[in-house]
Amino acid sequence: MGKIIAVVSGKGGTGKTTSTAAISSCLAALGKKTLCIDFDAGLRNLDLSLCMTDFTVMDYMDMIDGKLELMEVCSENPHIPNLYFIAAPINNDPYRPDEDSLRAMFDEIREKFDYCVIDAPSGVGIGFKQACLCADMVIIVTAGELSAIRDAQHTAHIIRSMGDKEIRMIVNRVIKKNFKRIKATVDDLIDTIGVQLIGIVPEDKAVFQSLHLNIPLTLYKRKSAAYDYLDIARRILGEDIPLRKW
Repeated sequence: MGKIIAVVSGKGGTGKTTSTAAISSCLAALGKKTLCIDFDAGLRNLDLSLCMTDFTVMDYMDMIDGKLELMEVCSENPHIPNLYFIAAPINNDPYRPDEDSLRAMFDEIREKFDYCVIDAPSGVGIGFKQACLCADMVIIVTAGELSAIRDAQHTAHIIRSMGDKEIRMIVNRVIKKNFKRIKATVDDLIDTIGVQLIGIVPEDKAVFQSLHLNIPLTLYKRKSAAYDYLDIARRILGEDIPLRKW
């Protein structure tokens, strides 16, 4: 049975969507049949990070409404083998889909894919809860600024209240000199939020460049944040990968 991973953030601007695309791409590159789903209905952007803007005609509501089968809704990434994508609907209806429909959809996804990585909407609203409903693992993406740390702490508290879920954290867009100036470390951030770390990703201009050049980050530049995301994917698979010295 496949594993469902929700990638969330308490606030926007932490790099959640970039992280979702990069982790999914790396899992696929490691030989795992991976589905990436955009759950940010109404404000969908995951297709940009995956370079799949031309594959947003169908969305997961087409499957839930019974119009299409799962593999008809999925689009295979033309650049990365083993990677598939489902877009979010353009219209945001907070009352759809219901929990039973979501559980049925993810049950079928588990049967056909090794991993499903969900790009949840920022914040802790209905879309966030829908994305986390069936997740086995929830990865919180945060940054080093105070507002992001506070929101990540609150997000972790809500996820714990949702039941038995494995919670991990990515500290993203890290600028080392900023931590030095305030005499803080990533360990201090971990202690504050209270979630086990799964990866640290430094600020990297390659993220911006790859997005605007319409090239997946994992294919854009050899020495980039993509290598840190590859380490995260390997940790998800259970490998013991030490943190890089950056």
